Amino acid sequence: MKLQPDRIETQSVTAYGLGWIAVKGEKITHSVLITSEGLRLDWHCTSFDELGPEHFAQLAGLEVELVIFGSGEQLRFPRPEWQVGLMQRRIGLETMDTQAACRTYNILAGEGRKVAAALIIETSASKY
Repeated sequence: MKLQPDRIETQSVTAYGLGWIAVKGEKITHSVLITSEGLRLDWHCTSFDELGPEHFAQLAGLEVELVIFGSGEQLRFPRPEWQVGLMQRRIGLETMDTQAACRTYNILAGEGRKVAAALIIETSASKY
């Protein structure tokens, strides 16, 4: 039996490490918003503490069924009131650390789902 590698036909995270990710092989060292439809935008925050309602309002404007939120090096949850716009548009939100969010996004995008990843790439030195 000959095995063939899976090929993801959509935008995917091809690598990651502390303080960076790679999208289609291009290294990114700042927070970013990507979608399975090919959209890629800078997400203007360098840490979880800089997040505000405007960041989640931007997510509510996407044409996706689910947003995977990567909260940085640690799992942290956004304020419930920031999620109202997503709920009104019936867009799901799943929260996890950024590396787990990258893996989950790739799986869902590879399945053909309309999904976005909002990934905080922390610029501070890691404690690990």
